[in-house]
Amino acid sequence: MEEKALDLFQAYSKNKLPKEGGYIVSTFFDKNSIYSIYEIVAYNGVKSIYLSNDGLTFQTDGSKLFVLVEPASYPKKHMEPVSRSQNEQIPHRFKELDIYTAENQTKIMISKEPIITYSSFTILKPTGINFSLVFYNHPEVLDSIDFFFNQTLNKEAGIPKSDAKKVAELITEGLKKFSI
Repeated sequence: MEEKALDLFQAYSKNKLPKEGGYIVSTFFDKNSIYSIYEIVAYNGVKSIYLSNDGLTFQTDGSKLFVLVEPASYPKKHMEPVSRSQNEQIPHRFKELDIYTAENQTKIMISKEPIITYSSFTILKPTGINFSLVFYNHPEVLDSIDFFFNQTLNKEAGIPKSDAKKVAELITEGLKKFSI
């Protein structure tokens, strides 16, 4: 059976990174709450990939989409996500995000438009409970990513199942704007 996704750094070490294109999902979980950031990067046409002390650098353009999960109890909810502390920020203002409020009052914020990175981008090495996955660009890739977010938002971020399903669909719609 063809693999749909692998740990990014494991795929690199086994020379299984798709140079023709794929989607990388990186997670940044807060160890004290469900506050989470997901970064999704779509890429294609890789010239080279190299490992550095910080992570993996891809020599190609990338399209990035961010997902921010903010618990109802988050004390800085009034602050623009771009202005938050380094480990809590995403490069967006509220007006640049689609904001979905779940039944349990958790807010999920999704980039309205992808951010384009030109010539190269770096995926940081995950630490702690964080991870990075590469999804292979096969015909059902968006279904695989939808399933991943549906499960992860429900089980890791505590989003009710019906809300996790809706948010996963919103993320998938955002990914359809990518040029891969």
